[in-house]
Amino acid sequence: MRRALPAAPVLLALAMAWMPTVMAVEPAAMAGAPAIDIGARLAAPAPIVQLVDAGDFKGAEAAIAAALGDASLTPDQRTALEFQRERMRRILMDFRLDAAGARERLRRDIPDMSDADFARWDAAGLVEARVIDGERRWFSRGPSNLYRLSEEARERRTTPLKFYDSPLEVAVHPHHVQVREAALASGERAVAPQRVRVTQSLTVKPDAVPAGETVRAWLPFPRAIPGQQEDIGLQATVPARHELAPESALQRTVYMEAPAVAGQPTEFSVSYALTVHAQYVDIDAERVVPAEITPELAPYVAERAPHVMFSDAMRLKSAQVVGDETNPYRIAQKLFAAVDSIPWAGAREYSTITNIGEHALEQGHADCGQQTLLLITLLRMNGIPARWQSGWIFSDGSYNNMHDWGWMYLAPYGWVPMDVTFGRLPGADAGIAGFYLGGLDAYRIAFNDDYSREFVPAKRHPRSETVDLQRGEAEWDGGNLYFDQWSYDFEWQLLPPVTDENA
Repeated sequence: MRRALPAAPVLLALAMAWMPTVMAVEPAAMAGAPAIDIGARLAAPAPIVQLVDAGDFKGAEAAIAAALGDASLTPDQRTALEFQRERMRRILMDFRLDAAGARERLRRDIPDMSDADFARWDAAGLVEARVIDGERRWFSRGPSNLYRLSEEARERRTTPLKFYDSPLEVAVHPHHVQVREAALASGERAVAPQRVRVTQSLTVKPDAVPAGETVRAWLPFPRAIPGQQEDIGLQATVPARHELAPESALQRTVYMEAPAVAGQPTEFSVSYALTVHAQYVDIDAERVVPAEITPELAPYVAERAPHVMFSDAMRLKSAQVVGDETNPYRIAQKLFAAVDSIPWAGAREYSTITNIGEHALEQGHADCGQQTLLLITLLRMNGIPARWQSGWIFSDGSYNNMHDWGWMYLAPYGWVPMDVTFGRLPGADAGIAGFYLGGLDAYRIAFNDDYSREFVPAKRHPRSETVDLQRGEAEWDGGNLYFDQWSYDFEWQLLPPVTDENA
């Protein structure tokens, strides 16, 4: 049954519901966080958000229209309301398949799939779907995700199945052994450096912006992180005129502008070189003690709306996993294993999800950013400081992809890396199997030392990606340019190591 539209008193309450939303983000800012989270800034009154999350888009639209009729709203409040309209549009783009379309996708690879088979997988939540205004719609990546989630579906395919995974994720790689041995032999954490040249591009489609209008673009650019990525040199940008954000920007960018030309794409790119170090910390659980939560660490054990929240469901999950364990490292190992056990699957756009950590817990499958935010939430709940990092991963072959991971603070070791999506390496001895809880490979570039932070210069319209910065962003005076209006590319070349002879 379709939910009725909100009555007039409810609409009035929606328009007056801003104060609790704003106040909810203040403690995090006062505790030392760099700025208010972009997601929190875009938060509309909870009743409207709940209508969108429930799939009552008609009810949400009526509530938004009523709230926008209040002449006393601030510009930020209007933007937050209008973003809920945009969120609904994006959700409809993600969930664009009807039942016939979803079944057709699956029958390309499982010709003998019956309607009963589809209904069974759908009822088990293996083909992601949701009801919007009374109509059941399927996630565009739901059919392909089924092969990640169902052994039966994998076995019934009549076409070859090859997942697009990093060679460093699917098995022990010589690089893992090299990194661990170098760290143990030297006593250093940062080892096995690699020099790499990168060109990243963003191309706005022809006529996405009226001719003569200025297109504004932000491309990711790494900041120097001692012992992780260093010797960063900007080599070229297209257009040549650009503005490079300062090293202090936690989501650092190169900003460029170009005029739109009728019938032609608008192209932006940045090229640079840097040295990336692998990481490895040989953690002894017997040495680990609870960290003293200093003012600098306090934000990393706190909630941060909207994606890191200590809900009842999170507390229950934590209790089930942690039990009576008190050693911080062993707690981290348990939580890491629990999140690692959640199957990876392609995710809907982050800007459409109200609480990403909670979504990963509820959905039963998750991608790298969702897994990372879930693990960060669970670690913080247990008094273990945890923070975000993300960027791009690559290989010595053809593989490359966007990726998210994190860091946690263990006394007396300090900050140590964690990549719960790469997780425990299969078929490895104990020393290597746990590589990614305390170690990182040197085939990754960090663009983001935090998530949902403002760009320099700031973007005027709400971003396509409100959490991460990996593909880039673009806009013009008429509004944001969403992912369907432009394409992106990442090219890399491993360079000879820098030595005294060739420096």
